[in-house]
Amino acid sequence: MRPSGRQTDEMRSVTIEVGTTRHAEGSCLIKCGDTHVLCTASVDDRVPPFLKGTGLGWVTAEYGMLPRATHTRMRREAKNGQSGRTQEIQRLIGRSLRAGVDRVAMGERQIVVDCDVLQADGGTRCASITGGWVALKLAVNQLMKAGDIISDPLIDPVAAISCGIYAGQEVLDLDYPEDSEAGVDGNFILTGGKLVEIQMSAEGSTFTRAQMDKLLDLAEKGIGELNTVQRAAVT
Repeated sequence: MRPSGRQTDEMRSVTIEVGTTRHAEGSCLIKCGDTHVLCTASVDDRVPPFLKGTGLGWVTAEYGMLPRATHTRMRREAKNGQSGRTQEIQRLIGRSLRAGVDRVAMGERQIVVDCDVLQADGGTRCASITGGWVALKLAVNQLMKAGDIISDPLIDPVAAISCGIYAGQEVLDLDYPEDSEAGVDGNFILTGGKLVEIQMSAEGSTFTRAQMDKLLDLAEKGIGELNTVQRAAVT
């Protein structure tokens, strides 16, 4: 039995509220159970120096956790003093979102997606990617409405979900009690039914190819459910 009482293939409840901040071109608050992340997308007509004159757009991300997002207060991280974990997660969010972008259609501009964890209960990076795509899509919709972009550079949603082996069973969408004790923990990012990235490791026990396949099956099921919520949020 899972601590939450969920079935092995059952996700936490997921909601996405859009337009949660006044000034950002795109914003949403995604809630995956007790994990809550505020995602905002900001459009900048400038691109990083290495892209000047190429005609290509760029999507990047920043990630952070509020001091009381977890059970105990943590210190705020200055940008030049970010932990290795924070840097790794924001790079993951950025490259995951770029995987679903036609950077030629986007034009020579940058969109920065900020993901701020208000409350953490496992799966914060996955919620950030899933909600980050919604904020990105809303920002792109504004650009298209203004005529700055002719064709939609976002073809398919990008979403992420965690899966793992807990108490000897393959389970979908780990919350913190499961994540902290899982023998195997993985994050799966997909777009358009294709894999973008898998982060997976044996935390307390090794795993077989058959178990890996079961986890991937669970991830595809979960991503399909997330895509449905994402599309409903941006239409």
